[in-house]
Amino acid sequence: MKDIKVLGIDLAKDVFQLHGTDATGNRVVTKRLNRGKLIEYMANTTPCLVGIEACGGSHYWARVFEKHGHTVKIMSPQFVKPYVKSNKNDARDAEAIAEAVTRPTMRFVPKKTIEQQDILLLHRARELAMKQKIAQGNQIRGLLAEYGIVIAKGLSHLDKLPSILENDENKLSVVSKEIFLQMYEQLKTFASQVSYYDKKININAAADPRCIAIQDIEGIGPITASAIVATIGDPNVFKNGREVSAWLGLTPKQNSSGNKVILGGITKRGDRYVRKLLVHGARSVVNTCENKTDKKNQWVADKKKRCGYNKAAVALANKNTRVIWAMLATGECYKKGLSHEAQVA
Repeated sequence: MKDIKVLGIDLAKDVFQLHGTDATGNRVVTKRLNRGKLIEYMANTTPCLVGIEACGGSHYWARVFEKHGHTVKIMSPQFVKPYVKSNKNDARDAEAIAEAVTRPTMRFVPKKTIEQQDILLLHRARELAMKQKIAQGNQIRGLLAEYGIVIAKGLSHLDKLPSILENDENKLSVVSKEIFLQMYEQLKTFASQVSYYDKKININAAADPRCIAIQDIEGIGPITASAIVATIGDPNVFKNGREVSAWLGLTPKQNSSGNKVILGGITKRGDRYVRKLLVHGARSVVNTCENKTDKKNQWVADKKKRCGYNKAAVALANKNTRVIWAMLATGECYKKGLSHEAQVA
């Protein structure tokens, strides 16, 4: 164990594959351990560099290994895959992880603290409750149409469902009315869950100075601010704002060779939830940019005119991401652009 300098661990639910190398890169250990034995083994191993892939539970294991003095690096699986030799199996995966983690140009995933995961847990629970709420509302509306009762689009119209069922009672049987009322109660349950999670997220955002500061950016509200601060964590992990926007999949795909540069649509890599919030927030700015005269809104309006609505929204989401990183990294406040008239004056 004293000879181990680098340890690659292929994470799983129950069985974990280890591959350890010494200072010269030669293999010194290959083991297959269960969950309980892994913790015991890492506690008795001399502190070394540990490489793991980003997956479910990777941040938990990173915290566990670091408690025992190890230096843990998390990598995206797509960056480890090129180091897998021949056919894929757990032993080859662990070997590839041990090799990839030593590469000087390797890009690593920032580790999340348990506080970050708590906030992101709120967001994941809210997102699921929101999907269930929308699905339940759509199902009620669709099934009512089978009985000749048509309700306008929008969840707000379903708040009047009991009175609607009373008014159209002649179109329904006793059984169907009872079922629709039961479905309405489920809809209210999902709505109350969403309200609960919204309240918790707003409270956390109001207590975090970083979230308060970045809400000055156009298109960033408490939900987006809370999600992106918890997702990024330590801004110093990234070299610049463009690296963060690329990490979130907001930069174009590139397929270039020689002097021929080919750029496609955005990569859509990284956290799709945070990317969705940033783009939807940017759309609210794109909707009203023509009515404002400051430099940023005029830039958005020009982008919207030249490239279209959706591309302008993504471009603004990219810009907002860079600004957020700069604010988190430097601690500076957001500086809103002056209007054209103020600049002339």
